Formats: sequence, C-alpha cells, structure tokens
Amino acid sequence: MGLWSELAVWQLVGIALGLTHITIIAVTIFLHRSQTHRAVDLGFIPFHFFRFWLWLTTGMVTREWVAIHRKHHAKCETVDDPHSPHFKGIQTVLWRGAWLYRRESLNQETLKLYGRGTPDDWLERRLYARLPWLGVACMLLIDLALFGWAGLAIWLVQMLWIPFWAAGVINGLAHWWGYRNWQTEDASTNISPFGILIGGEELHNNHHAFAASARLSSKWYEFDLGWMYIRLLALMGMATVRNLAPRLTINPSKQVVDLDTVAAVLGNRIQVLSNFARQVTQPVLKAELGQTSQPSRKQHRLAQRLLNQSKPLDQTAKADLQQLLAGHQALATVYQFKQSLLDLWERTTHSQEARLEAVQEWITHAEKTRVVALAEFAQRLRGYSMAA
Repeated sequence: MGLWSELAVWQLVGIALGLTHITIIAVTIFLHRSQTHRAVDLGFIPFHFFRFWLWLTTGMVTREWVAIHRKHHAKCETVDDPHSPHFKGIQTVLWRGAWLYRRESLNQETLKLYGRGTPDDWLERRLYARLPWLGVACMLLIDLALFGWAGLAIWLVQMLWIPFWAAGVINGLAHWWGYRNWQTEDASTNISPFGILIGGEELHNNHHAFAASARLSSKWYEFDLGWMYIRLLALMGMATVRNLAPRLTINPSKQVVDLDTVAAVLGNRIQVLSNFARQVTQPVLKAELGQTSQPSRKQHRLAQRLLNQSKPLDQTAKADLQQLLAGHQALATVYQFKQSLLDLWERTTHSQEARLEAVQEWITHAEKTRVVALAEFAQRLRGYSMAA
C-alpha cells in the first residue's frame, strides 16, 4: 500500500496531470528554448532541477534531444528531417514518433554535428547519459511507494506523455494541420489552444519563424505558458532571456523611405513576406478566383501554394504557375512584385545607399500599380521601423 493509496480517482488524475505538466515545462524551457536554441539562460537551481526531472520522467539524454531537434530545423521537410510527416507519413510520426526519435538518437553523425554545447559534467557522463533507464526505474518505485498500484498507472501516463504530445503531436500535427502566422519555408503550423498540455509548443509555426526567440506567442490571442514560467523565473533571478523575436512597428504618417525603413524591411524578411502574403496575395486571390465552388476552392489552394512559395519550383509547379498567371493579370503583377521583393534580400553585399535606392524604387513602382492591395501594402511599407 502506498502512502497516499486512499486518494480518490479525481485526485490521482490531478496528480498525474500535475507531474506531466512539470515534465512538459522542463522540455520546453530546458531542452528546447535553453539548450537547443540558447534563447534563455537558466540559473543553477532550474538548470539542475529540470535536468534531473527529465532523467526521472523521460530518460531522455540532453545531447540526443538537442541534436535531433537542431537537425530537424536544419533539414526541415526534407528526406533527412528526422520526423517530417510529409516524408515519414502523418500516421507514422503521430503514433510512432518515439520510435523515430530513438532511431535518430543512434545516429552518431547527428550527435556529432548537432549536439555541441550541451552539458558534459560528471553527472551527465556518469549518470544521466550513461544510465538513462535508471531514472525511469526510480520514478516507478517512487510512484508505487506513494500511490500503491495506482502509481503504476501514473507512471505509465508519465512515460507516454512526451512520446505522444512532443514526439507525436508537435512533430506530426504541427507540420500537417493548423493555422500559420508566418510564411516559413517549412510546413509548420500553430495548433493552439493546447497550451496547458504542451507548454506553448503548440505555437510551432511561430517558433519556426523565430527559432531563437524565448517567447513563442506572436498574436495577442496566443498564450505561451512556457514564456509565463520563464518570466517568473526571470523575476526571481533564476533565468535570463537572451533573444526575442523582432517586432515591427508601422507609422502611418511617415512618408520618407529612409535607412530605418531599409533596416526594418531587409532585416525582417519573414515578417515582411508574411505581411505580403496576408495583405496582398490573399485578397487578390480571393478577388480573382473566388471560393464559391469546390473546383474554385481547389484552384485557390493550389494558387496560394504556388504564389507563397519562396523555394524554387519544380517543372510541374512552374507550368501550373504559368497557366495561372496567364489568365489573371493582377496575380501576375503580384507575383512579379513578390519576386522583385525577394531580390531585395539578395543585395546584402551592396552599400547602404544602394539598398536604400532599391527599397525606394520597389515601393514607388508598387504604389503605381493598379492592384489596390499591392499599392496599399507599399504605402504601409514606408512606415516600417523597428520597435524600440
């Protein structure tokens, strides 16, 4: 009989959820935001507590987790991505994500290339990395001692929590289904509102847009639970935030395109392209194609994918794009200006004066087009600057 074996079922469920909550917070703050992306530095107490807790509740090795996730960012949505549902299959990633993780953790080349800078002290070498199974075994004994045979159920929930929610849902669904704030070159999505269960990791598209940011929320209605805990740790002097996503501001009264405009435009590619997709491409597509019938909705989705793509298109996609643009002059104009906008980021070796002239020229020409959404976007671009 355990010390707390007489607890009611609802109390045991609450305890299990509380324990798994600590685990997911340890994953998102320690493994993900601190160790992998260096977005936050943790003090002595949270650093060692999170590492110890993860050893007890997951048996995951810091170096392995970090290396696999860094490789995911480096090879995202390619055949070399350790867990892309577009190559591995959504069912495989969702239900066998832990197996994919385990298989990649045995790849010594992955660990060597992407696992640098992780803990390498005595505890890591002699205990956490050497005996990962011992932690989960200790957790089983602790659960049994505290809750009797109900502790076995609690332990099973703890062991399945990260494999399902992190390895399955985040790596699978968050690259398959959901909404997108940012036009990233991968298929990442936000699958809010599961924040209480996944600690903010559900804001996955936001994360892929700004991987080095300690805060994963972008919109006012998004809640990043992990960021809340980071702020609490920072207030207690136990954490230091190193990086946050840049924030653009728009001054509608500003008419002069200056070096501040250039810095805001050229220094924030993903935000500018995402605004272009939302403020120009989407309304023009809706006006040109409409979405009233099933065939038009299918055509709309294809056109949206072609026009928002930043990577080179294959021959089939190029043919589809040419056919689309041939019949819609407004879309052809939007595509032309998007391509010339992309060219602005290729001029990084030019002088400040040359970059200023290029941005001024793009804005002036875009304002003179007959595509209202494009002209309005160019006008707003004049007021771009970095938030103080």
